[in-house]
Amino acid sequence: GFFEGFRFQPTMDPPNRVPDGHFSVRIDTGGMFRNFGSRHGLLLTFHGTGNQLLVWDPFNVAQHRVAVPPGFDEKKHFISGAVYRAAGDIQHFQVVLVSAETDELQHRQVIARVYSSETGAWGDRISTPCSSKLPTNMGFSLSVLVGHSLYWLFVDISTGRVDGIVEFDLEMQILAVKPMPVDIAKEKQGKFQLMRAEGGGLGILFLLKFSAQLWKMETDSDGVASWVLGRTVELDKLLPLNLEEEENSEEEECSEEEDNEFPFPGIQGFAEYNNVVFLWTHIHNFTVQLESLQFKKVSRTHMLARYHPFESAYAAGTGIGGGHDGTKLLHNT
Repeated sequence: GFFEGFRFQPTMDPPNRVPDGHFSVRIDTGGMFRNFGSRHGLLLTFHGTGNQLLVWDPFNVAQHRVAVPPGFDEKKHFISGAVYRAAGDIQHFQVVLVSAETDELQHRQVIARVYSSETGAWGDRISTPCSSKLPTNMGFSLSVLVGHSLYWLFVDISTGRVDGIVEFDLEMQILAVKPMPVDIAKEKQGKFQLMRAEGGGLGILFLLKFSAQLWKMETDSDGVASWVLGRTVELDKLLPLNLEEEENSEEEECSEEEDNEFPFPGIQGFAEYNNVVFLWTHIHNFTVQLESLQFKKVSRTHMLARYHPFESAYAAGTGIGGGHDGTKLLHNT
């Protein structure tokens, strides 16, 4: 299913469907919150007012609070983060926090630190230089895990345009900044989604009106990486959009003079493990599996909403509503 704010919306059919309202987050404090996404059965949220991170485990109804480390100040520079578990570890988790800053010499760099729930401490600061041509007011998209690296889109907050990709290698504990494909660089963030490419490796889903372009980063014999355009999917032929009927609807009319792109599909979320994108269209919202191209209608919402897909598994026999030991789950209040 997916989180819309802190409310969980199940999307699977019975008997695998989570009961309505079961996973909705209960927060005992007010203020500004921003979801950083979920991974490995955990939901990561930034509490800006308290300057802390909340890691929530819906299955065990556990909520962990982690103070944001020094050097990461949302009032000065946009921050983002990601949560993950090491392979085979179901008890501990790690959080990667990223931001961008300009030092006293006006050098631009991306910074990161890693928190371990096992030690209860943040690791050393990690940094890498980035181009001075990048805007000073930079933000990040939600993260995507591909292989052993986390990736974020680098976004100009003032324009919403994408300026690059930030990679954090979980094994080497290093940062890198990668370019976007030249043909689609500087487009608006809502048209992009980082993803796992067919056959593995980093990929990009790019929406151009009713076409979905699937890009892949490939490395040649000399070790030089470059972007290659793979498949192009015509969404108006794949999805039942009823475009002719929609064009006749006065309510949905848009003029080219207003530069209004509302008629074209938009990306509202991405489930990385299953490689499923959540698409907004004028008719319905859809999930599309990017390899098989199987699609499904989901509940319709406002086009500016953001879905935060939640993917996890539980042991057969425990049932929805039971913890890993079969006990009944209770909400935090």
